[in-house]
Amino acid sequence: MRTYSKDIKKEEGKEVILKGWVNSRRDHGKLIFIDLRDKEGLVQIVFSPEHAEALKKADTLRPEWVVEIKGVSVKRPEKLINTEMPSGTHEIQATSLEIYAESKTPPFDVTTDGKEIGEEHRMKYRYLDLRRPRMQENLRMRANIEKLIRDTFTEDGFFEVETPYISKSTPEGARDYLVPARLHPGKFYALPQSPQQYKQLLMVAGFEKYFQIVRCFRDEDTRGDRQPEFTQLDVEISFTDQEEILALIQKTCLTVAKTLYPEKHISTLDENGNVPRMTYKEATKTYNTDRPDIRKDKNDPNELAFVFVVDFPVFEWKESEKRWDAVHHPFTMPQVKDIEDFEKQFKKDPSAMLAFQYDIVLNGYEIAGGSIRIHDPNLLSRVFEVMGNKKEDIKDKFGHILEAFEYGVPPHGGFAMGLDRFVAILQNESTIREVFAFPKTGDGRDLLMNSPSDVSDTQLKELHIKTNK
Repeated sequence: MRTYSKDIKKEEGKEVILKGWVNSRRDHGKLIFIDLRDKEGLVQIVFSPEHAEALKKADTLRPEWVVEIKGVSVKRPEKLINTEMPSGTHEIQATSLEIYAESKTPPFDVTTDGKEIGEEHRMKYRYLDLRRPRMQENLRMRANIEKLIRDTFTEDGFFEVETPYISKSTPEGARDYLVPARLHPGKFYALPQSPQQYKQLLMVAGFEKYFQIVRCFRDEDTRGDRQPEFTQLDVEISFTDQEEILALIQKTCLTVAKTLYPEKHISTLDENGNVPRMTYKEATKTYNTDRPDIRKDKNDPNELAFVFVVDFPVFEWKESEKRWDAVHHPFTMPQVKDIEDFEKQFKKDPSAMLAFQYDIVLNGYEIAGGSIRIHDPNLLSRVFEVMGNKKEDIKDKFGHILEAFEYGVPPHGGFAMGLDRFVAILQNESTIREVFAFPKTGDGRDLLMNSPSDVSDTQLKELHIKTNK
């Protein structure tokens, strides 16, 4: 049975089998030492003349070769203990060696943190870049975060429901990725920018408490720390209000931080242990941004400064299009009593209308946001209209949800958390690309797979598509 590096202490005096990669090699007289790397860390292996055949094979070993080693776990002399390795109190005295695969010399050193290497070079050889301990730890902690979130929400009575990855193209603030429908020539699916409409339809369906860790897609221009696809924690609740959802966002963030990152300190909680709040107006006036960084010491990598920003405006003026647009999205509930109150406030000053919209900001980055949704189909239709949509366009693009709202829709609201950004901050990484297994460049290229790429004329013909090159 295989033993992992972290467990060799428990096997002292016993024969063990280890499998992994040669991390490094050192020759000392008649002895050969290697550090073997597996998914749990490093362990020192000693080859000695006592086992001549294994020693002879070990003389051929080079970094990144894949091997199996049998040997005995022994305790190191006190003065030779390596405190920097979890297994550093013990080593393996090898009795046999099997070489599974040799390796060419890698294009870069995979034992460093990788920050000295050009990012495009790392992305081209991502399968090698991911071998480095920092990247392994980033993805391991990301998995731990997602598991903790799933466990917490499931225990709180939420259903995890998967929603479609190919759906209808609807205006949600960014360009859709379009997918041609081969069986329906000239028509297209779209990849979801978010599951917004589906999760609201789940509220109509009576699930009441939904969550999903979901992939989302946006065909945006190059914008710094963005990716064409990203992951969010998506949540929706029926019969709720803003206070309940803010409490849930707070619980989610603090549970992750306190459970998995006990070394970090949260510097902004009030005397009752709650995340502070400021209005959108206060944030933009005081900090000139709606994502204020309120850390006391911005040089402290272990300080977490959470703050809620509330009372966002409902609408913003799009000068280039000469129309009012939603600050968040058109399903966001304005702070109005009914449709008559909406008409009154909109006529008076659209820019002054406030929404039941909220964000939580961490160290100057928005990590989650959401709103109470409009559940009155008449008010929702009116919001679409004041945003410049014609009635026939509203019916074509949103008729499905407006019709669903005629069959008994509960008041509802929710939020979405950008998991990539949250993980990156917790892992002290400067970019979300460091917490993706296989990220793309800022302009959307996958250097490992060399995509986007050409497709055959046959494929295009099947899809009834012609390209202008």
